Amino acid sequence: MSGFLAEPPWKHGEPRRVGVLLMNLGTPDAPTAPAVRRYLAEFLSDRRVVEIPAFLWKLILHGVILRTRPARSAKKYAMIWGADGSPLLAHSQKQKTLLMGYLGQKLKDLGLPSDLAPVELAMRYGNPGIPEAFRKLKAAGCDRILVVPLFPQYSASATAAALDAVFAHAQRMRRMPGLRTVDCFHDDPGYVRALARSVNDYWMRHGRPDALVMSFHGLPRRVLDLGDPYHCQCHKTARLLAAELGLEDKQFVVTFQSRFGRAEWLKPYTQETLERLAREGVGRVDVVCPGFVSDCLETLEEIGIEVKQAFLGAGGREFHAIPCLNEQPQWIAALVELVLANLQGWLAPPPDASEREMTLMRAKTMGARQ
Repeated sequence: MSGFLAEPPWKHGEPRRVGVLLMNLGTPDAPTAPAVRRYLAEFLSDRRVVEIPAFLWKLILHGVILRTRPARSAKKYAMIWGADGSPLLAHSQKQKTLLMGYLGQKLKDLGLPSDLAPVELAMRYGNPGIPEAFRKLKAAGCDRILVVPLFPQYSASATAAALDAVFAHAQRMRRMPGLRTVDCFHDDPGYVRALARSVNDYWMRHGRPDALVMSFHGLPRRVLDLGDPYHCQCHKTARLLAAELGLEDKQFVVTFQSRFGRAEWLKPYTQETLERLAREGVGRVDVVCPGFVSDCLETLEEIGIEVKQAFLGAGGREFHAIPCLNEQPQWIAALVELVLANLQGWLAPPPDASEREMTLMRAKTMGARQ
């Protein structure tokens, strides 16, 4: 036994393709305590996610967190679970399907085969997993793969964790594909325009708020000092979005949500800010979450339920959670352009039928079976 994964049969003369792997963080398989426990055990065991001494963290994780948190989190997941399952997974799968269709049409317009770049989806934690996505792409003849973590702002705990897993899996391959990665797209013009279009469309239907809160996922404050660019990239996205919306500084605020544990995290905190705005007499607040391209637990339950209740309970009059980009056409179009920009140099017409036949004949002459 070599220890390497089995490779799909090599077929001489078959055109090679370029794969695209979309990645998101992950989700439990079901809104139940056992499923959430499995998910959290994998997620919170990642050294990229929790940077405290491993021995101490293992005691806390298995002695406290995995005994108490799964049941509480399962109730929250149950509140947002849809007929098609996890919202994050459902939206991610739709994005994959739409990207494949839009990208195929773009390739066709460029004079290339529409199936030149198959698209697969993988989650860093949970299902669908990275091994299965790679297996499908390699079976489709992909010898080069572009990995696109769907995290607009880079962070070690999300982006790097996803890429760690990709490279770890690649180490198990005998025929390792060429790999490219997209590390962030926080200032990508298409992404920013898609965000602005989403907000403007919402305001066209529901009117404008007294204040817009741009809430990003939080991280421990110490990562900023250690060199993580996440905080800076969040603020740049916010500035670009505000400019695209024509907002003045006093009309929006940047906040950070999902604090975990007692350590100081990036500030200001979303819920505290909303409560303060309510006490100051701000009647209507809209919250948009630019760091999430798909609605998920953090947007639907934390923002849409918990933060909303906190704002209204503190005296706020009206609260609106603006949906994430999800399957909005302008976002999918932006994603296509992002992918195409990062596939430059890899997109070329495949050999014609006569060239492929000649390759196959030469291979068989030298003893190849196919």
